[in-house]
Amino acid sequence: MQTDSDDFSNALSGAEALSGVMADLEARSQRFGAALTGALRSATTGGKGLEDVLKGLGNRLTDIALAAGLKPLETALGNAVGSLAGSVTPFADGGVVRAPTYFPMDGGAGLMGEAGAEAILPLQRGPDGALGVATGSDGNGRTPQIVFNVTATDAASFRKSEGQISAMLARSVARGRRGL
Repeated sequence: MQTDSDDFSNALSGAEALSGVMADLEARSQRFGAALTGALRSATTGGKGLEDVLKGLGNRLTDIALAAGLKPLETALGNAVGSLAGSVTPFADGGVVRAPTYFPMDGGAGLMGEAGAEAILPLQRGPDGALGVATGSDGNGRTPQIVFNVTATDAASFRKSEGQISAMLARSVARGRRGL
């Protein structure tokens, strides 16, 4: 539900935008007037022929029109570059992407977060050269690893093994705390 305050803010934003457009139009009309005045002055005092003056005036008007026509494109590109640069979020330590987000890949682009939140996990190479998820070390330079191999024929049999996996994980964590 919009309030009177929202309506006022929207009207104020519209008025500010209109004021900016009018200021731009005024500046362009002043440049046009200056170009016309300069062309006529050079025709009368500079001894140039009418054809040269009109060519110069036409070129100047073309430049003004082209600048005006390309202004929206320039603004759009500037906003796009600014929004890309302004929205860079580093994930060196991992993180969560909660909204659909494109990212560069070899040969194209990828999409993550399109079906809900997704995790970003930093990778690092272990002593054996294998690439895996980076974890904390135990203070001696060793990275503790707990591996569970679960063989399940379907989702129901996997759900049945969740209790066993939880118990094994609890025992492993307890051993790690005791330094075993």
